Amino acid sequence: MNQELSLSFIGGGNMASALASGLIGKRCGASDVHVIDVNETALARWREQGVGTAAAPDEQLSSRRVWIFAVKPQVMKETVAQCKPFLRPDTLVISIAAGIESGTLAGWLGGDKPFKRLVRCMPNTPALIGAGISGLLALDGVSEDDRAVAQLLLKAVGEVVWVDNDDQLDAVTALSGSGPAYVFLFLEALIQGGIDLGLDAQQSRKLALATLHGATQLAALSPETPATLRERVTSKGGTTAAALSVFEQQGFSALVQQAMRSAYQRAGQLATEFAK
Repeated sequence: MNQELSLSFIGGGNMASALASGLIGKRCGASDVHVIDVNETALARWREQGVGTAAAPDEQLSSRRVWIFAVKPQVMKETVAQCKPFLRPDTLVISIAAGIESGTLAGWLGGDKPFKRLVRCMPNTPALIGAGISGLLALDGVSEDDRAVAQLLLKAVGEVVWVDNDDQLDAVTALSGSGPAYVFLFLEALIQGGIDLGLDAQQSRKLALATLHGATQLAALSPETPATLRERVTSKGGTTAAALSVFEQQGFSALVQQAMRSAYQRAGQLATEFAK
């Protein structure tokens, strides 16, 4: 099992650390993990865990079954070029770099013959506490065993959803990739609203956090739809109805969907820019 899950993280930042913390000691040993990063401070933290490190791509890459690219998209093309000499036909490549389409990555990795043993992934920041969700897209060179390995790795930090194409992964980006920021914005508004109505900051924060957590847990565990759950909280002529009527008048649902459409379109624009 350990040999099967020999990994190299190319980029050793927060998301790589989250994935490794969910895997080391459970699915692989520290010695099965190799990290490449230009930041010596980051590498020192990895070495404290018993992980092998390097400041640049090296021969260790050739011995790792799985490569996980976790660098900023702006440096992805250059990083891929540095790693490419060590790529083997049986390497499984997973990219968590946002905004770079699978076809672009396949071309950078393979040149005239695109490298198709590739999974593109869109995680989100709750992965940092093991509560994330990731969209996964596999190219046609990915075997069922490879898909199982990719799923195992990403499930170390939360749930996974497989999609069929880059457009759907852009939709994942607009919903769950960017979604935590929408929730944080709503949370900010709830907290400030409580303060404006006379609660202190600590009271308002505690109430807002518990309300969001409880409501999402109820929605996840209930067989009923969110719409039904909402209707059950809303008594005709009551306080909740008064609040929801303001949301409806201001076009809350349409505004959320418009924001998501903007995120989706921007994802496509970034893909075009990074492909140049």
